Amino acid sequence: MNEPAIRAARAGDEDVILTLLRELAGYERLEHRFRLTREIIARDFLCASPGLCCDLAFVEEEAAGIMTWYPTYSSFAAARGIHLEDFYVRDKLRRRGIGRKLLAHLAKRARDDGAARIEWAVLAWNEPSIRFYESLRAERVDEWHVYRLVGGALHDLASS
Repeated sequence: MNEPAIRAARAGDEDVILTLLRELAGYERLEHRFRLTREIIARDFLCASPGLCCDLAFVEEEAAGIMTWYPTYSSFAAARGIHLEDFYVRDKLRRRGIGRKLLAHLAKRARDDGAARIEWAVLAWNEPSIRFYESLRAERVDEWHVYRLVGGALHDLASS
């Protein structure tokens, strides 16, 4: 297998991004929450001021993986960071080092931009991913709970 080629997503990649993220939603058993469209990708990923960044991995011209991420800042640590929102390698291409290459690509970006950390979330049942992350010496953060304000609760609070 050739080394994966990793590059930033660009105009014309809408279908590839949509396909890979739909596959990720299926893997995570979250298809019922999937609302992404080509138009939203063009508007939010590939515009002049994107809401998040998107990198793609290809093996011999075949889309192999994706990661979406955005910059963060920790005021207590006084340090830049990166939040990895989506991370996915196609099942048939796993265990070939593609995921590690994608994360190494992001780690280099973090280092070069002066970011002190990369953070992400993983579903508690996803043992294969947890093992992979821990093999990279990633640290689990147990002292925090993630909260989400959505739907009616978000609307009600905004209207108060």
